[in-house]
Amino acid sequence: MTFKELQLDDKLLEGLDAIGFENATPIQELALPKILENKDLIACAQTGTGKTAAFLLPVLHKIVNMDEKDRHLNTLVIAPTRELAIQIDQQVEGLSYFTGVSSIPVYGGGDGDAFITQKRALEAGADIVIATPGRLIALMNSKTVDFSKLQHLILDEADRMLDMGFLSDILRITSQLPTERQTLLFSATMAPEIRKLAQKILKEPDQINIAISKPAKGIDQQAYVVYDTQKLPLLVSLVANQDFKSIIVFSSSKENVKNIERELNKNKCGAKGFSSDLDQTAREALMNQFKAGKVRVLVGTDVISRGIDVTGIDLVVNFDCPPDPEDYIHRIGRTARAGTAGTAITLINQKDQRKFFRIESLIGEDIPKKDIPEELGKGPEYTPNKKGGSKPKNGQKRRNNRKNFKGNKRRGPGGGQHRKNGNSGKPKSEK
Repeated sequence: MTFKELQLDDKLLEGLDAIGFENATPIQELALPKILENKDLIACAQTGTGKTAAFLLPVLHKIVNMDEKDRHLNTLVIAPTRELAIQIDQQVEGLSYFTGVSSIPVYGGGDGDAFITQKRALEAGADIVIATPGRLIALMNSKTVDFSKLQHLILDEADRMLDMGFLSDILRITSQLPTERQTLLFSATMAPEIRKLAQKILKEPDQINIAISKPAKGIDQQAYVVYDTQKLPLLVSLVANQDFKSIIVFSSSKENVKNIERELNKNKCGAKGFSSDLDQTAREALMNQFKAGKVRVLVGTDVISRGIDVTGIDLVVNFDCPPDPEDYIHRIGRTARAGTAGTAITLINQKDQRKFFRIESLIGEDIPKKDIPEELGKGPEYTPNKKGGSKPKNGQKRRNNRKNFKGNKRRGPGGGQHRKNGNSGKPKSEK
């Protein structure tokens, strides 16, 4: 279905035409009519399917067709991370270019000047506010935001917000909003916690489910079964393939991110680490460099698995197997966006074989296991039903692998150091 068939305002159609959008994605085709009918909605769809435009376009259509005298703060979008808030604001800017609709992103990080700037911007007024929960509550406490005329509340990546511990913040925010509003909840999964939240803040919602827990068709999924000591040299070998122009490497902790960045740059791979240790200005600058192709390899934790909208990413590498099958979907969803093709490679050590088997069970397919380059030695067998997977046949093989990558005996990524996700327990550091 084309956007013209969805009967959007001509100014919106002009903006869509300018950025080359003609046909609606399935989630957009199903969601737009329901939102335009002012129905509350729960929408589930995998990453990269056009969810953001699915909720922005109908809201923008409504705002454009309001009388100027009725224009107040119309829509609040709540997002889990600053990166996603910025991305949504950029999409508002692009889609509303010819409409005159205004938006403000509100997120934590930076110094006190950033808070003052956001406060003044809110006092000046805007049609749409895109906010992370913590910063929004701080601004609400300062009596800066007037939600009395709010018509739309949108929760984007709702499952991620609950994972990050924002449930109480969301309930606190919604308790201070007008009860007569349209509420839209967008999520990649429909866990029981999401349904409980929906029961509390939505009224008789319609529901849409689009291809839940399935990777995009354009992703070439591969895996290597490896010993820990083979991970870094294998990653260097993969990244050395110049056919991959834009690469994201996911690791389980900030410590590993630094070590991976350092090792890749030893081999002149042009890598940059992305983590919460960077201040907001540095994070935005790095993301802009990556989007512009000035940084070839971006290394990060799951903080960048959602909320980064970059087309043309050729390769995603899971240096560590994702802790949850749904995280796998989001990580590899960074490639093959907007109908393009891409490659996703996961490195599976012995400890993570059962995790990867659960991923294969979730998506309903066996992911091909590729042969490790001969110079790195032979890897373990893939035996996920055995506790801990298979073991090296002899100690010499492991010693040979260590010779292939000196200095990786006990520390650093893949060197026997097993940590939980570096973001766990500190959700608000990523706001």
